[in-house]
Amino acid sequence: QVGQAAYSASKGGIVGMTLPIARDLAPLGIRVVTIAPGLFNTPLLAGLPEKVRTFLGQQVPFPSRLGEPAEYAHLVQALAENPMINGEVVRLDGALRMQP
Repeated sequence: QVGQAAYSASKGGIVGMTLPIARDLAPLGIRVVTIAPGLFNTPLLAGLPEKVRTFLGQQVPFPSRLGEPAEYAHLVQALAENPMINGEVVRLDGALRMQP
C-alpha cells in the first residue's frame, strides 16, 4: 500500500531471513517457519466499527471474511506436526493483496 515502505521492508526482512535461519539452526534440530497472516478477527480489529470490519473482510477473495484465531492456531498445529516443513513462508490470507 502507498505509504507502507517501512512496514513492507520489515516484513521482507522476516521473509528473507526464514530460510537462512532454518539452515543455520538445522544442525540443532530446530525448524523455522514463518506465517504471513492476512486480516484476522483479533482484538485490534474488534475495536473498529462493524462497517469497517465488514468492508475489510469483503476485500479477501476467498473466503470473503476476516480470518479467525482458531484458523491461525490450526495452521500452527499442522506445521508443527509435519516435520518436513522447514525454511518456508506460509501465507494465511485468503489470497488477499491490499490495494495501493
